[in-house]
Amino acid sequence: MKGDPEERAVAVGRYIVQNHATVRRAAAEFGISKSTVWKDHARLRSRSPGLWAQVRAVMRKNKAERHLRGGEATRRKYLKNSLAP
Repeated sequence: MKGDPEERAVAVGRYIVQNHATVRRAAAEFGISKSTVWKDHARLRSRSPGLWAQVRAVMRKNKAERHLRGGEATRRKYLKNSLAP
Protein backbone atom coordinates (compact mmCIF):
# COMPACT_ATOMS: atom_id res chain seq x y z
CA MET A 1 0.00 0.00 0.00
CA LYS A 2 1.73 3.12 -1.19
CA GLY A 3 0.72 6.66 -0.43
CA ASP A 4 0.61 8.77 2.67
CA PRO A 5 2.31 7.04 5.63
CA GLU A 6 -0.12 8.69 8.05
CA GLU A 7 -3.14 7.24 6.25
CA ARG A 8 -1.47 3.83 6.02
CA ALA A 9 -0.74 3.95 9.76
CA VAL A 10 -4.42 4.47 10.51
CA ALA A 11 -5.45 1.69 8.11
CA VAL A 12 -2.93 -0.74 9.61
CA GLY A 13 -3.99 0.23 13.12
CA ARG A 14 -7.66 -0.38 12.37
CA TYR A 15 -6.81 -3.76 10.81
CA ILE A 16 -4.81 -4.82 13.86
CA VAL A 17 -7.57 -3.82 16.27
CA GLN A 18 -10.45 -5.33 14.26
CA ASN A 19 -8.69 -8.64 13.60
CA HIS A 20 -6.44 -8.85 16.67
CA ALA A 21 -3.73 -9.35 14.07
CA THR A 22 -0.09 -9.99 14.77
CA VAL A 23 2.59 -7.72 13.34
CA ARG A 24 3.48 -10.40 10.77
CA ARG A 25 -0.11 -10.83 9.66
CA ALA A 26 -0.66 -7.07 9.32
CA ALA A 27 2.58 -6.73 7.37
CA ALA A 28 1.56 -9.50 4.98
CA GLU A 29 -1.92 -8.04 4.53
CA PHE A 30 -0.60 -4.58 3.59
CA GLY A 31 2.50 -5.75 1.71
CA ILE A 32 4.89 -3.93 4.03
CA SER A 33 7.65 -5.03 6.38
CA LYS A 34 7.28 -5.77 10.09
CA SER A 35 9.50 -2.77 10.79
CA THR A 36 7.09 -0.54 8.90
CA VAL A 37 4.18 -1.86 10.98
CA TRP A 38 6.07 -0.88 14.14
CA LYS A 39 6.87 2.56 12.69
CA ASP A 40 3.23 3.03 11.75
CA HIS A 41 2.28 2.07 15.29
CA ALA A 42 4.55 4.85 16.56
CA ARG A 43 3.05 7.34 14.06
CA LEU A 44 -0.40 6.70 15.50
CA ARG A 45 0.60 8.13 18.86
CA SER A 46 0.43 11.70 17.58
CA ARG A 47 -2.13 11.14 14.80
CA SER A 48 -4.77 9.14 16.67
CA PRO A 49 -4.03 8.54 20.38
CA GLY A 50 -7.19 6.49 20.96
CA LEU A 51 -6.43 4.09 18.13
CA TRP A 52 -2.79 3.98 19.22
CA ALA A 53 -3.82 2.81 22.69
CA GLN A 54 -6.01 0.05 21.23
CA VAL A 55 -3.26 -1.10 18.86
CA ARG A 56 -0.75 -1.02 21.69
CA ALA A 57 -2.99 -3.26 23.80
CA VAL A 58 -3.39 -5.81 20.98
CA MET A 59 0.35 -5.78 20.24
CA ARG A 60 1.24 -6.26 23.90
CA LYS A 61 -1.19 -9.17 24.18
CA ASN A 62 0.23 -10.78 21.04
CA LYS A 63 3.78 -10.31 22.28
CA ALA A 64 2.91 -11.90 25.63
CA GLU A 65 1.37 -14.90 23.87
CA ARG A 66 3.95 -15.41 21.13
CA HIS A 67 5.88 -18.08 23.01
CA LEU A 68 2.69 -20.12 23.23
CA ARG A 69 2.01 -19.86 19.50
CA GLY A 70 5.60 -20.83 18.73
CA GLY A 71 5.46 -23.80 21.04
CA GLU A 72 2.20 -24.97 19.49
CA ALA A 73 3.65 -24.68 15.97
CA THR A 74 6.67 -26.74 17.01
CA ARG A 75 4.44 -29.38 18.61
CA ARG A 76 2.36 -29.67 15.41
CA LYS A 77 5.53 -29.89 13.31
CA TYR A 78 6.97 -32.80 15.26
CA LEU A 79 3.60 -34.53 15.54
CA LYS A 80 3.22 -34.33 11.76
CA ASN A 81 6.76 -35.68 11.23
CA SER A 82 6.25 -38.57 13.65
CA LEU A 83 3.05 -39.67 11.86
CA ALA A 84 4.67 -39.60 8.39
CA PRO A 85 5.82 -43.02 7.09
